[in-house]
Amino acid sequence: MNSFKIKSHAKINLALNVTGKKLRLHKIESLISFIDLHDLINLKKINKNDHKVIFKGKFSKNISKTNTVSNLLKLLDKKNLLDNQKFEIKIIKNVPQQAGIGGGSMNAASLINFFIDKKILKIKKNSLTKLANEIGSDVILGINPKNSVLCHNGNIKKYNKDLKFYTLVVKPSFGCSTKFIYSKVKKFTKPQFNVPKLKMFDVEYLKNLNNDLEKIAFKKHPKLKKIKFFLSNLPKNMFSRMSGSGSSIVAYFDSKKACNNAYRQFKRKFNRDWCIISKTI
Repeated sequence: MNSFKIKSHAKINLALNVTGKKLRLHKIESLISFIDLHDLINLKKINKNDHKVIFKGKFSKNISKTNTVSNLLKLLDKKNLLDNQKFEIKIIKNVPQQAGIGGGSMNAASLINFFIDKKILKIKKNSLTKLANEIGSDVILGINPKNSVLCHNGNIKKYNKDLKFYTLVVKPSFGCSTKFIYSKVKKFTKPQFNVPKLKMFDVEYLKNLNNDLEKIAFKKHPKLKKIKFFLSNLPKNMFSRMSGSGSSIVAYFDSKKACNNAYRQFKRKFNRDWCIISKTI
């Protein structure tokens, strides 16, 4: 088996509502897209007794030895779904951690997609959903990544539409703990996306939506509110919104020129914070 390169794209929540709680898990609905910001996964088969997982790159620091990729491989081995094959997996981390854009979850999803595509992993749809959910709640979103409506009941409707949004993704020096943010949720939103429609991805519809987790994240980290306010007031900004449970704030534009201008203005004001221009895919 040769060496393979896999792009593991970041996901963004265009909108997110917390709609309830079942047992200890919160129920959410969300509109999801993917951007060309990605981690790069290098994978090759090895003649060893165990897998080897290596993280490199800008955002590779402090990744625990127990992570979504190691957990996926452990689970696949436990279920004997890799036919005793072992792999060396080197991941160049370009997607920041604790940012709400699914870096780790999408790594696991990208590997599942690869194993299925190469017929290394043969699995039925129901078992695939169960497998993905055992790794993490976001992993299923990255299986065959497309613009998606995640419904309150867990169903996912995918669309091939190219949104053609240019995004300025901002990640301050701190991250947000998903566990902490969700632990502070006290109010629930009535489900709005139960009947998925393509028009949900239209700008005029998206402008009027929210991320229910923003208030909690902004209270914990007031700087996030300042960043969102600044981005929202930049010329030609269509809307700005936190992704996932933070700490990334994403500003949306309809042209590369407007996004480039926004980047320059943001860097003048917040020169120590990481940000990148990326396009929806």
